[in-house]
Amino acid sequence: MTAFNATGLFDTDARQGSFKRLVEVGRVVLINTGVNAGKIATIVDIVDHNRAIVDGPTTNVPRQIIAFKNVVLTDIVVKRLPRTIGSKALAKFLEKEQVVEAWQKSAWAQKIESRKRRANMSDFDRFKLMRLKKQQRAIVDRQVALIKKERA
Repeated sequence: MTAFNATGLFDTDARQGSFKRLVEVGRVVLINTGVNAGKIATIVDIVDHNRAIVDGPTTNVPRQIIAFKNVVLTDIVVKRLPRTIGSKALAKFLEKEQVVEAWQKSAWAQKIESRKRRANMSDFDRFKLMRLKKQQRAIVDRQVALIKKERA
């Protein structure tokens, strides 16, 4: 089945269907098991339908063959990345594309960082956070009450 878009060119999005993140060379992945859990790496070659070679020279992930069940695909893709590129050249590509910065700006990375921060909080830190949230809620409630009073 061939799908064409409005301009008459072949539409690759129609071929993908509902899948938005495809396994491809240059796709940035988040490793979720093992020693490098929580770090990002880039797919540099695909071994077979279950495994790929990943490398993360900017995040201290050594080049390795890793199973797809041990990684999660992200939305970040390094375009025009040659297959089996060396670590030094990959590091230059990643710096040029600012992949690590893009990852750190993503909501996903910020949520992971927030979870780590909360997990490392002491009991007293949780208490202080609770008090600050109560103060914030009281201020917001007062402002909402004023707005409602003005409208009435």
